Amino acid sequence: MKKLALVLIVAVSIFCFAASAFAGKIAPGQSTSCNNAKSITLAVDGTSSAGDRTNGNAVIWQSSTYITSAISLGPGEDHGFKGERKVGMANKHSMGKKSVTLKPQSNFSRGDSIGDISGEVRITNTGTTTLSITCG
Repeated sequence: MKKLALVLIVAVSIFCFAASAFAGKIAPGQSTSCNNAKSITLAVDGTSSAGDRTNGNAVIWQSSTYITSAISLGPGEDHGFKGERKVGMANKHSMGKKSVTLKPQSNFSRGDSIGDISGEVRITNTGTTTLSITCG
């Protein structure tokens, strides 16, 4: 009986570790979470249901600080000014990013930083495109 309990505990631990290593894809309105991750990567995966937008929007909640923050990704969106404007200024155009990686800050103790990803981090897709979430 004790061996069975030990095997069950080990199996559940392996499953939880594997599940936290890759949170998967979340459709608009869905949520996922990462626990004590060393890094969390959010990436836009596809386009909106209308097929015309590539924006990804998510809300991140951190258990270490109880702070909710928003992240927006726009790989198909223009940022800044496009082309020469005949004012002698350099081109400031750039495209949005497809992904963002959140990393812990080692100089702070738990809860001292807005960017602290220790503990549970809940990610909710508030946009119109699917997001890929990877917990490292």
